[in-house]
Amino acid sequence: MIEPISPVARQPADVLGEQPPVRVEPDARARIRAAQVASGRRIAVLDDDPTGSQTVHDVAVVTVLESEEFAAGLAAPGSTCFVLTNTRSLPEDQAVRLNTTVGRALLELGAELNAPIELVSRSDSTLRGHVIAEVHALDAVHHDLTGHSYDGVLLVPAYLEAGRFTAGDVHWARVGDQLLPVGDTEFAHDATFGYRSSNLREFVAEKSGGTIRAADVHSIGLADIRLGGPTRVAEILTGVSRGAFVVVNATDYADLEVVVLGLLQAEASGRAFLCRTGPSFVRALAGLEPKAPLTAAEIWPTRSPGGHGLVVVGSHVGLTSRQVQTARSRGGLTEVELDVATLLDPPGGMPTSRRSPAGSSPPSQTPRRCCTAAAQWSAAQTRLAAWRSPGPSPRPWSRWSAAPARPSRPGWSPRAPSPPTTWPSTA
Repeated sequence: MIEPISPVARQPADVLGEQPPVRVEPDARARIRAAQVASGRRIAVLDDDPTGSQTVHDVAVVTVLESEEFAAGLAAPGSTCFVLTNTRSLPEDQAVRLNTTVGRALLELGAELNAPIELVSRSDSTLRGHVIAEVHALDAVHHDLTGHSYDGVLLVPAYLEAGRFTAGDVHWARVGDQLLPVGDTEFAHDATFGYRSSNLREFVAEKSGGTIRAADVHSIGLADIRLGGPTRVAEILTGVSRGAFVVVNATDYADLEVVVLGLLQAEASGRAFLCRTGPSFVRALAGLEPKAPLTAAEIWPTRSPGGHGLVVVGSHVGLTSRQVQTARSRGGLTEVELDVATLLDPPGGMPTSRRSPAGSSPPSQTPRRCCTAAAQWSAAQTRLAAWRSPGPSPRPWSRWSAAPARPSRPGWSPRAPSPPTTWPSTA
């Protein structure tokens, strides 16, 4: 099922047709990796839900919020580590406290290593999350430990694999074979993180409650990136101060790589930046080569062990409900609906669930209830991980190396000749 086309929907050619051609910097990814290693920089990604690492490979993912785990994940110069905070499922005050605790631990680790720690606040490509509060929390920690605030905050919500990108400062989302300003999608009507603005400069002003003016938000446009290259990006960034937001336009990974090369130039001159991003920017920041999703043969080099698979539904938007219904139509599912209240406070200490054969409940009900259960249980796990008693307890499962998993359909980029009509994730 494809959503009805909105009156503001556009054809991709209408949005992208007047932009300069994509600029491909020679050996961009190798240059980025070499610069990160030479500086000793580590990239620490505070991931506000578990989907952030789906665009990367060969990086550490930490699920237990302890300093020794961060140190293990960031041991090597140039390394990248995702720290799963799950703060999108927490109230704002708890999200701020958790960002403050984790951000402080990561920056203190950088001081111990005498190496820069690049903090990335990874969030939703459709703009949901504690945008302003988490940025302010990390900036406050940085100021407390270094004596100065970040010079700027790069806002880069692109998730290119899912057809979400920024052009003309407007963030777009692919719906069917059309593009919608993200403020006109179902995601903008989120009960917790709803918003109206698709222009990212106006979005920052809206989410700040008026404390930041849209006119005070900087922008790196596609013309800056594609005509001026890294030098122009660095020039814009060196003119940013006092923690101002900078909207980063990008429709292709080549755009993001140019931005990273310019960012590295600006940082080499002594500037400091925080990044608030969607899933795609981290791959460019780490200089990772593209890698196809894992195949069954790569997951099981010898043969499949058989048995069953587990699908946990963690979103309650219509896109997810349609994906669940498609999975149901293929058969072979056994569905378990989790009772959230019982999970969080089980009578007699034993959580309960209700088991039903696939398709026994209306599609509009079971996916939504399952999604809610997954989201709230995720919040409980975050609290347990964050506040468990300190002490030595090696857990090999607390870190793992991420690799892209295969989506139900291939992803889309503006240069792809034949985009799909449904997307793998709501990240």
